This record gives sequence, C-alpha cells and structure tokens, in this order.
Amino acid sequence: MALSRRTMLWMVPGATLAVPIGTRLMAQAPAPAVNAEDGVAVRGTDVVAYFTERRAIAGSPAFTHDWRGATWRFASAANRDLFAADPDRYAPAYGGFCAFAVSEGYTAPIDPQAWRIVDGRLFLNYDQAIKRRWERDIPGRVARADANWPRLAAR
Repeated sequence: MALSRRTMLWMVPGATLAVPIGTRLMAQAPAPAVNAEDGVAVRGTDVVAYFTERRAIAGSPAFTHDWRGATWRFASAANRDLFAADPDRYAPAYGGFCAFAVSEGYTAPIDPQAWRIVDGRLFLNYDQAIKRRWERDIPGRVARADANWPRLAAR
C-alpha cells in the first residue's frame, strides 16, 4: 500500500515525539534492588568499614543515609559522609545480595562476616562456606553474576 504525502506528513510528528518520550521513560527506570530487611540495608552493617577498617562493623541508627530506597547504617558520621559523597564506591555488588547466589541466577541473604573486596568492589555471601565456593572461581562467578544482575534487579 502506497502512502500519500499527506499521510506521511501526519505520521512524521508522531514518530519524532516517540523518541523523547522513550528516552524519558528509560531515564526513569527503577534503581537496582537493595538487600534490605525492614528497610535497613545489608543487615545494618557499615559498608564503608569494609574498606577503611578491613572488617565488618555494625552500623548505628544514629548515623544513617537513605539511598536507593533503603536506610544504610554507619559506625560513625565520617563513614556516613564518605558513603553519601560516593555511594557507588562503597555499596556492595548486587545490591548486597549473596554474590554466589546471583552468579547462579537467584538472590539470597548474606552474612556480613562473609565478604571480600576484589578490584575495589565489595562482595557479600550467604555464609563462610558459600564464600569459599565463590572464591574458587572469582572471575567466572563475577562475570556470571554481572550478567544475571540486571534481570534479578528488575524483579
């Protein structure tokens, strides 16, 4: 079916409007999921302390920061401020869900003591036994988890 010039001119404005609307919708995509129990991320553990103290430290309700729909707790105002200035630097991979589970295609809770920093990224795992399994093939597990996370985060 041939389209008349008049029909084509009528269609063009609609087509050009579709691009900005689609772009706006993409910009409003939901943020990735965060592992939060009762709204508190990562079981209340201070994620900055993994980097600065090299250990898991419980955060305090006195030092919090809301980010990506969860409340993050910190052991000090200084750690809270570091996180607030650059949350992507300190937030755990995969929203704080078990890195091994995400590499297998599902999410699972974590033990804050089962952690490791690799190439500047914080990874948490379900427990020490699962962490040891994850550590047997860190590059492969990270690659699979990175591939799985967009689908899992969208749930």
